[in-house]
Amino acid sequence: MGRTQTFDTNEVVRAARAVFWEHGYESASLPELEQATGLSRSSIYHAFGSKRGLFDAVVASYLDEIVRPRLRELTRDDAAPDALDGYLAGLQEALRHAGANGCLLLCAANAPIARDAQVATTIDSYATELRAAVAAGVVRQAPDLPAERHETLATVCSGLVIAALSLVRVNLTAALGTIDAARDLLRQHEPAPHP
Repeated sequence: MGRTQTFDTNEVVRAARAVFWEHGYESASLPELEQATGLSRSSIYHAFGSKRGLFDAVVASYLDEIVRPRLRELTRDDAAPDALDGYLAGLQEALRHAGANGCLLLCAANAPIARDAQVATTIDSYATELRAAVAAGVVRQAPDLPAERHETLATVCSGLVIAALSLVRVNLTAALGTIDAARDLLRQHEPAPHP
C-alpha cells in the first residue's frame, strides 16, 4: 500500500518556484528545494519524479498563475482600449518590487536548461503568446493604424517587454525605462481626441 500524500502540491510548487526563479534551474540545489518546500528529497522525487519534473510543474504553475492571467486582460473581448498601457504600467509596478527576478521563463532561456527541446518549446510558446496578447492590445489602443503598422508595434512592444524582463536583475532603471519607451511609443499612435 502506497503512502498518502500529506502536502498541498500547489503550495509545494509555489515554494519551489521561488527557488527556481531566484537561482535558475541549474543553481537551485536539492537542499534549497527541500528547505523551501518542507519536503525531503525522496518526497520530491516521489511526487514529481525528479528535480526536472518539479521544474516542469513550476513552469506550468508560473504560466497558469502569473503569466496568463495578465495576458488575458489584453485578449478579452471586452478589454479596454488602454488595456495594453495598463498591462505595461502593472509590469512596471511589479518590476519595482525589491528582489524582482524578471521572468522565470526568460531567465531559463538564457541558461543551459533552454537547450532541452521541451523547455525551448515552452519558452518559444510563451514568447508567441506574449506577442499575440500585445498585438491585441496594440489594435485596441491604436485602432486607426494599418495592419502592418499594428504588426510592427506589436513586435517592438513585445520585444521591449522581453528586454525589460531580462534587464531587471541587473539594472532596474534601464528595465523601467524600457517599459516607458514602449508606453511612449504606443501613446504616439493613439487616435487624436475628437473636438
